[in-house]
Amino acid sequence: MKKNILVVILTSLSFNLFAQGYTISLKSNYKYGLAYLTYYMGKDLMLQDSAAVNNKGVALFKGATKLPPGIYSLVMPGKRLTTDFLIDKEQNITLLVDSLKPENIQITGSIANVDFKAYQNFVNAKGKFLQQEKNAYNTSKSKADSAKHEAAYAKLSKELNVYRENLVKQKPNSMMAILLHAMREPAYPTNVPITRKDSVDNYNFYKAHYWDGITFMDDRIIRTPFFLPKLENYYRQIMPQAPDSLIKDIDYKLLLARTSPEMYKFLLNWVTDEYINPKYMGQDAVFVHLYEKYHSKGLSKWLNKVQDSVITRRAFMLMSNLIGVNAANVEFADTLGKTKALYDVDADYTLLVFWDPNCGHCKTEIPKIDSIYRASWKQKNVKIFAVLSESEKQKEVWLDFIRANKITDWVNVYQTKAAADAEAKDNRPSYRQLFDIVTTPTIILLDKEKRIIAKKLTLEQLDEFLKVKINKK
Repeated sequence: MKKNILVVILTSLSFNLFAQGYTISLKSNYKYGLAYLTYYMGKDLMLQDSAAVNNKGVALFKGATKLPPGIYSLVMPGKRLTTDFLIDKEQNITLLVDSLKPENIQITGSIANVDFKAYQNFVNAKGKFLQQEKNAYNTSKSKADSAKHEAAYAKLSKELNVYRENLVKQKPNSMMAILLHAMREPAYPTNVPITRKDSVDNYNFYKAHYWDGITFMDDRIIRTPFFLPKLENYYRQIMPQAPDSLIKDIDYKLLLARTSPEMYKFLLNWVTDEYINPKYMGQDAVFVHLYEKYHSKGLSKWLNKVQDSVITRRAFMLMSNLIGVNAANVEFADTLGKTKALYDVDADYTLLVFWDPNCGHCKTEIPKIDSIYRASWKQKNVKIFAVLSESEKQKEVWLDFIRANKITDWVNVYQTKAAADAEAKDNRPSYRQLFDIVTTPTIILLDKEKRIIAKKLTLEQLDEFLKVKINKK
């Protein structure tokens, strides 16, 4: 009796495990080849599974765990034909596909795809009429014809919007509702801006309604072609690019996403990639914040050792040279072997330059910097603290370059081998880490208190930046 009960329990467990998985069946007129089950991640199709098509045209995709909901696509043998469909809670789905009439695909076992197919049919039908009215409007020869086709186009557009809105109202938690919210353009205020306040109000309205209908507590939207472009546009075009504003907004969205593991993972990965090499000066503070608050606390356990190591190393290279922090007070030997400290340089602005006399770019840029320095910066109490970025072995080449180009007005320094060895022995961070020296020349601008106020600008940008700062002062 006990054995029979055990068999029943094991059978029940096996059935439950199977029920939690997925089974996607393809029935087609193909007789051989490989079919692929893919899903959308941004604009790209990512591989989920593959299956061989047998001589009866059947391919079976099976897995022990449920698939994350989203828009999936079956790629047929030969990779010339794909067909999109939805996966939500129902994951025992059959697709009947005719390669000669792919538009007549039949999907069973999924209510979500009934709605999806009905929506596609409606949009395709309306789309043809919309295009006809658009073409007729463009070729109109009278104002009356233009007005007629414009009105017809507006009527069709309204019918399409009403259809979408009704679908969302009827099934607000459906996969289709999620997609329609993602595809919809954010509402834009119709008020014509007259004053600057009007423009600011319009912007704030648009930003506040940008994510209407989309929640960061729902994983389903990730596997669609609509979410990533919307996210990219939001952080690159809509959000203020100030690090503090970005950090506050990202933290809030990650907080919302903590109840949706896939959304949390996707969002943290994306913002980390976006700001590890930022497009604007100062935004590396966003990446350092993400490291300190999330990655260093073990909140990105899905990363492998290599990925985790890359993120950690990059964060440690940036921590001590963020905009607004005080530069490390490094001490090096000058051309005569005397110790010179960065903080001993008395200037309104100090240009910290790391360069290599063997670097082709340095050979052209260093004389240019000196030329601008002599012509303009020197009179504005700007001084240059220039560091040989290579080992002491390059000292003679370095000295020859300094003499040949007459850059003797600078504080020219290098790190001795003894100093480098002592630094390593004491396990102190190197100047390369302290100032993020990855390429040469690396230029960092400090104010009178030796706070970092600009870095890694082109020579033209640096000159313009200094002019603004000096004139403002």
